[in-house]
Amino acid sequence: MTTGTSVQGNKSYIFPLFIVGIMFFAIGFALGINSYLIPLLKKALDISSGESYLVLAATFSAFLIFGYPASLVIGKIGYKKTMALSFIMFALGFFLFIPSAKHESLILFLIASFISGMGNTFLQASVNPYITILGPIESAAKRMSIMGIANKLAWPVAPMFLALVIGKSVEDVQLGDIFVPFVIIIAVFIILGVLAFLSPLPEVKAAGEDDSSIEDCPYAANKTSVWQFPHLLLGVLALFLYVGVETISLSTLVDYAESLGLANPERYALIAPIGMVVGYICGVLFIPKYISQSNALLVCSILAIFGSFMVVLTPEAVSIYFIVFMALGCSLMWPAIWPLAMVDLGKFTKAGSSLMVIAIVGGALIPTIYGFLKDVVGSQNAYWLCIPCFLYILYYALKGHKVRV
Repeated sequence: MTTGTSVQGNKSYIFPLFIVGIMFFAIGFALGINSYLIPLLKKALDISSGESYLVLAATFSAFLIFGYPASLVIGKIGYKKTMALSFIMFALGFFLFIPSAKHESLILFLIASFISGMGNTFLQASVNPYITILGPIESAAKRMSIMGIANKLAWPVAPMFLALVIGKSVEDVQLGDIFVPFVIIIAVFIILGVLAFLSPLPEVKAAGEDDSSIEDCPYAANKTSVWQFPHLLLGVLALFLYVGVETISLSTLVDYAESLGLANPERYALIAPIGMVVGYICGVLFIPKYISQSNALLVCSILAIFGSFMVVLTPEAVSIYFIVFMALGCSLMWPAIWPLAMVDLGKFTKAGSSLMVIAIVGGALIPTIYGFLKDVVGSQNAYWLCIPCFLYILYYALKGHKVRV
């Protein structure tokens, strides 16, 4: 088993959990900005839905390019300094949104989103393995559920914050209106970077991560490559698909509500986070004491499949509310898939982590496919895309995570 080795026993996890929880909130807030920008750019720049969803593609494509380099940086300077560095990248990306709006340039918006995504890549590459190996692997999903609450509550906070500072509903906003809120966001993220650098977070390592302690992880002892762990590779695909469909459930609500002609569409951004927070609370209460990580993933997969079918088969005005079941299903997928895929990696823990971070690029590809499908078949029918993704995750919960060589 892979367990944390630097913060164990009688030492308290509470303070590190609090600090890392702030960082998970920052990740969710940064991604939540996209759910506001998608309908805004579509209207302001007079572009198609597919083109507007390219801001998500730009954000998440950074994971493909920088997932592995991020793991190298962590190896050189450690988790904490990498977290601090990521906030500087975030601030730079957010700064570029201002000239992007001034020049009304989609290309500049995509560049700004990409740089923001680079910050997200480095932060995710550090905080996710950190929270996984901070304590026993059997309770990793519980810790990640706590982090998930902070992360998903931040998604609707971003569009609501922008709407509050701007003082208009999204359908009435002009690109020039985003200047002031983004100046505030930049300042906050710079402060968070300084706090991350000064925080007394302990460095942690997984058992067997050092060659000198390979006896702690005998399964990995004779492996020569990270590609020799089938449960990891199947988990990478599961995470790829999961991030894509979770991003759809979180980022399409404002756009979907606006396409249905609902008043104050930004308020509908709360639907998915409510479902996710309910799921995360269940994860905190029941994992691993009453339900295992794999069984939690199984239950969540079934809930998400049910929710997806209801979204596409019920009347439009009702269907938007069934996204809460998709989100509820998604809630414990990340907390379960990550430790199930990372277990028994030993000295390949950082390499495995980099593959998992690269898999987050699913958030670039799958929502973009959704956006172009929306242009062809409409908003509601585009949600059919989610069903095969959730079916594969169901397979990983039943069998995929058990595969060993």
